Amino acid sequence: MPLSTSRKAQFTLLLLLGTLLLGGFLATSLASYHASRESIRHNIVNTELPLTSDNIYSEIQKDLIRPTQIASMMSRDTFLRDWALAGELDPEPITRYLREIQDHYGTFTSFFISERTRTYYQAKGVLKQVREDEPRDAWYFRVRQMSEPYEISVDPDMANADRLTFFINFKVFDYQERFIGVAGVGLTVDAVVKLVDDYQRRYDRSIFFTDRSGLLVLTGADGGPMGSRRGQALNTIDGLENLLFELPRPESGNFSYQEHGRGHFLNVRYIPELDWYLFVDKHEEGALAGIRRSLYLNLLICTLITLAVLLLVYLATRRYQRRIAALATTDSLTELPNRRGFDILAAQALQEAQRDSSPLCAVLLDLDNFKALNDAHGHLAGDDVLRRFARQLRGSLRQADILCRWGGEEFILLLKNTDRNAAHELAEKLRQQCAEQRYPVAGEALQVTVSLGLSQWQEGETLHDLLGRTDRALYRAKQAGRDRVCVDP
Repeated sequence: MPLSTSRKAQFTLLLLLGTLLLGGFLATSLASYHASRESIRHNIVNTELPLTSDNIYSEIQKDLIRPTQIASMMSRDTFLRDWALAGELDPEPITRYLREIQDHYGTFTSFFISERTRTYYQAKGVLKQVREDEPRDAWYFRVRQMSEPYEISVDPDMANADRLTFFINFKVFDYQERFIGVAGVGLTVDAVVKLVDDYQRRYDRSIFFTDRSGLLVLTGADGGPMGSRRGQALNTIDGLENLLFELPRPESGNFSYQEHGRGHFLNVRYIPELDWYLFVDKHEEGALAGIRRSLYLNLLICTLITLAVLLLVYLATRRYQRRIAALATTDSLTELPNRRGFDILAAQALQEAQRDSSPLCAVLLDLDNFKALNDAHGHLAGDDVLRRFARQLRGSLRQADILCRWGGEEFILLLKNTDRNAAHELAEKLRQQCAEQRYPVAGEALQVTVSLGLSQWQEGETLHDLLGRTDRALYRAKQAGRDRVCVDP
C-alpha cells in the first residue's frame, strides 16, 4: 500500500534530518579523531621515544662511567705493570690484587691477561690460557690490534657461569709504551635489562640493542616483542629489512615501518661507548587504542542522540499531523465532525449497512429562526447556544451514532441499526428536549426550537440519495411551521 503524501513528507524529513545529524556528528568525530591521532603520533615520535632513549642512554652512561675509571686506573697501576714485567713468577699477588679491586669497588668481575704468557688472571685465580684459534678469545686479539686505548663490550663471563656482562677492556703498556696485556672490570647487564623491562611494561614499547651489523645483542629479560629474536639480524625481521641502509652511521634518527599491517614508530640512538644502536619501538595500535575507543564511543553516543532526536521529531510530526487531520475533519466551534469528517464516517456506516443488511436512518436538524437570535443577541450569543445545543444533542445519543455539524445552525445525524419508527421516536425526543431547554445569555434565558427531517436508507441507494431525501423532509418540516419532525414517505 503506497504511503500517503503526509507520510512521504514525514519520511523525507526524518531521512534528511538523520542524514544531517549523522553526517555532522561523523565529520566532527572523525576530524577530532584525526587531530588526536596526529597529536599522539607527533608526541610519540618527538617526545616519548626520544625521552625513553635519553633515559636509557643516561642510565647506561651512569653505570659505565665508574667502571671505566676503575679499568683505566688498573691499566696505569704500577703494581700490575711491575708484577707483569717481573715475569709473573707468583699468581697469588695478582689474584689478591684483582680480588681487592672487585671487593673494594663492587665490580662484578676483574681480570688481567698477560701478552707474554697469554694467561687469563681473575679474582678467583688463573682462569685459562687465551688462544688465537679459540673463538671466545677473539675479543682479546681484537683489543690488542685496535688503536683506541679501550673498548666496552658485552660478552658471557666464563668466570661467572657465562653470565652476560659489560666488560671494560683497557690496553696495558709498560713504561716504554709497549703493549703487555689487557686489564679491566666487568659489571652485570642486569641493571640495563631491568630498565629495559620497566620501560617495556610501563610504556608498552619494545626496547632492544643491535651492533653495527644489525644483529640483536640485548633485549629485556622478560623477552618482550624482540626477546625471542635475540641473535637475529634486523634484515630478517618484517618491516626492518632496509633500516640499516637508511640509518646514518653513527647517528640517530626517527623511523616508521609496517609489520603485518600494523604501523610502528622507531627511535634509534647510537651509543658510542658500546658501538651499539639503541632501538625504542612503539606500535601504533597500542598508542591509538584509547582514542579509537573514544571514537567508537562518540559515534555510539551520536547515533543514540540522532535516534532520540528522530524519535522526538517523528512523535511531534505525527502529533501535529493528527492535530491537522483533526482540524480538517472537526468543527472548531462545537468540536463535532464537520462535513469532511461526516463523509468519512458516513461512508463507513453505509458500507456496514450494506454488508450486514442493517437499517440506517439519517436525520437533519435545523435550529428555527436562528438568524433572528444572532441579530437580537449577537453572534457570540449564537455561538454559545450552538455549543450548548451540540453538547446536549451528543449526550442524548448512543456512542455508535454519528453526529456532525452540517453547516451554520444545521446538524446531521446517522443512526446505525435503527429503523424508521425508532428513529422517529428519537427525533421527537430530541425536538422536545430542545424546546424545553433554556440557554442563559446576558441575563436572559433563550429558547430555541428545532425542525427535523428523517429518512431511512434503501437497498442500493447512495449516500447522496439518502441525504437528498432527508433534506426534502427537513424542508417540509420548515414549510409546515417548524418545531416538528417530518419523515420522508
